[in-house]
Amino acid sequence: MAKPLMAKATAVWLVDNTTISFKQIADFVGMHELEVQGIADGDVAAGVKGFDPIANNQLTQDEIDTAQNNPLHKLKLKFNPAASGEEKRRGPRYTPLSKRQDRPNSILWLVKFHPELSDGQIAKLVGTTKPTIQSIRERTHWNISNMQPIDPVALGLCKQSELDAIVQKAAAKKAAEGGVMSDDERRKLVSTEQSLEMDAAPKIPTAIEGLETFSLSDEPTEEKDEEPIIDADSFFNLPKGGAEDEDEDDLRP
Repeated sequence: MAKPLMAKATAVWLVDNTTISFKQIADFVGMHELEVQGIADGDVAAGVKGFDPIANNQLTQDEIDTAQNNPLHKLKLKFNPAASGEEKRRGPRYTPLSKRQDRPNSILWLVKFHPELSDGQIAKLVGTTKPTIQSIRERTHWNISNMQPIDPVALGLCKQSELDAIVQKAAAKKAAEGGVMSDDERRKLVSTEQSLEMDAAPKIPTAIEGLETFSLSDEPTEEKDEEPIIDADSFFNLPKGGAEDEDEDDLRP
């Protein structure tokens, strides 16, 4: 059911100028009955000027009279022929002026990291046009040399849930087509929630030192028996001489 314009101000006017019940007013303006009672007591909408629904072509006097005479009657908004047939205009998403300069960077990010997305999906996600996307894909954009790929979520051009929904839709379409995907394509088609739930893969050390003991498994390696410590005397195999040897050397001519 359609609601009147300026609902609270309309409720103030109906409370002040009619004897319609709080329940009828609440149902008409889309408020709670206690809120309407608060308006009558002066606790709610203090200082709000009443909005005349008759003068503003939202109610008729006959409709108000009928509601006053019958507490069970529900007020109906007056039919406005000028508003009939109006639909929400469909088109690119509105982007604030402060963020429009960052929109090409977000398009470059989507084209680079999610090439499976169509031009229509990107246009709907960040609010741009297909010629702009095509110029960035072909690197013919006038400012392509100064552009940097930036996540549209970080720029505030879309929500993470919206990006994940489009990525999942692209993944389902790719799977339905039966095409063979590379590892890079599979990684790009995974949503943020799925990637956060994945187990971390073991990383290979960058330094060469330690590769002889590196293993991808988590099983502990068996400790090797410690080699006996060799002292200096046994290493050089020096004979242990006594006092008798020294005396023999002294007696020789």
